[in-house]
Amino acid sequence: MDGTILVADDDRTIRTVLTQALTRAGCKVHATSSLTTLMRWVAEGKGDVVISDVVMPDGNGLEMLPKIAEDRPGLPVIVISAQNTIMTAIQAAEAEAYDYLPKPFDLPDLMKRTAKALENRNRSARAPEPVTGADQPDELPLVGKTPVMQALYRLVARVMNTDLPVLITGESGTGKSLIARALHDFSDRRTLPFVTVTGADLAELEAPARVLARVRGGTLLIDEIADVSDEVQGRIVRMMDVPGDHVPRFMATSQYDPGTLMEDGKVRQDLFYRLNGASVAVPSLRERVEDIAILTEHFLARGEREGMPRRRLSPEAADLFRLYSWPGNVRQLENAVRRLGLTSRNEEISRAEVEAVLGNQPETGPVLQGGETEKLGSSVARHLRRYFDLHGAMLPPPGLYTRIVREVEAPLIEIALEATGGNQAKCADLLGINRNTLRKKITDLDIRVTRRRKLM
Repeated sequence: MDGTILVADDDRTIRTVLTQALTRAGCKVHATSSLTTLMRWVAEGKGDVVISDVVMPDGNGLEMLPKIAEDRPGLPVIVISAQNTIMTAIQAAEAEAYDYLPKPFDLPDLMKRTAKALENRNRSARAPEPVTGADQPDELPLVGKTPVMQALYRLVARVMNTDLPVLITGESGTGKSLIARALHDFSDRRTLPFVTVTGADLAELEAPARVLARVRGGTLLIDEIADVSDEVQGRIVRMMDVPGDHVPRFMATSQYDPGTLMEDGKVRQDLFYRLNGASVAVPSLRERVEDIAILTEHFLARGEREGMPRRRLSPEAADLFRLYSWPGNVRQLENAVRRLGLTSRNEEISRAEVEAVLGNQPETGPVLQGGETEKLGSSVARHLRRYFDLHGAMLPPPGLYTRIVREVEAPLIEIALEATGGNQAKCADLLGINRNTLRKKITDLDIRVTRRRKLM
């Protein structure tokens, strides 16, 4: 790298690490703990790239970005911040920051972004319009410091002011609708309607025209697009092709992986290509275990603001929350926290109270459906490894064998019963087990048996 980098951070260690790394890479570095000094350097024409923290002793780094853009148009500013919310990424994008990284950042990643900024230092980014009147952004539970959430924040910030259709995928309870709402509320269309519809809302022939009249050029979110019939999907295609000045921005959600939606015939090819202008994958809670504590604190604090008693988790209760698999994701976590906030006897929530609310450790949870080419053994091994990895240096709760066998056994019996039309004798023969054993498993696993025409 060849250039001069201005570093502003009140953490001496960070200034030292960045100075050493950038100097070894061939750059000249000026480092300071003061925004006042940084702004003086910028005004004097120093620096080819700025790396700045947000919260500084003498001001807010984000608030300085418009002044930097005014004094030095095209000067790239990389924002680093320990504030791990979606708002930081959005505000950085709106303030014309060249890039945004959370703390703790990956040094090689920051070096690569700095090198790219030096290459593009003469290019100025388009300035998005400022956000006004957004609906209580602090109430959005889109918080987290894990890399997957930080990547999500940056993606949302990049696509929010475009007109690209957006396909939002993720398990139930991960916050897909919140992502869609955030994309609308912080976009250029925020003063226009945000309308959510399902396949049933578009079932009538006149429904598309009524929906377009309601949305009036705002944002139209189609909930669970894979559940929409082929006929209605065709209507959505025609809606997206309607010309005019008041065409809405289209978004859709799905619990399925984008790669399987079209391949498995869940979404028409013509609709998939129209909807998948930008793909946003919302991670499951199992993929962001370190965010559970942050989310828990968020929900407890929000409950207190709403009039609930002040509550906090004991260390033992917090450990149990971290080890739980959360098949219902953030929605399940929020419901559990709210219930504990109301029912706990003391300010500190005990492990026993958490156990009473969560019950026994459930299944390891659903995953986004993958391709059909992967063998069952490989798929199971992959998910089991991830389940163990999520517990770090600790082991999962006891009883893992029973939980895993139960998770595989239940769908196997259900599908076999469906294939044999609910005939238990044929199902037992198909599975190669005793009929009485099958009956006991149906009872133990609470499997509903429905007699119908057999498939095979």
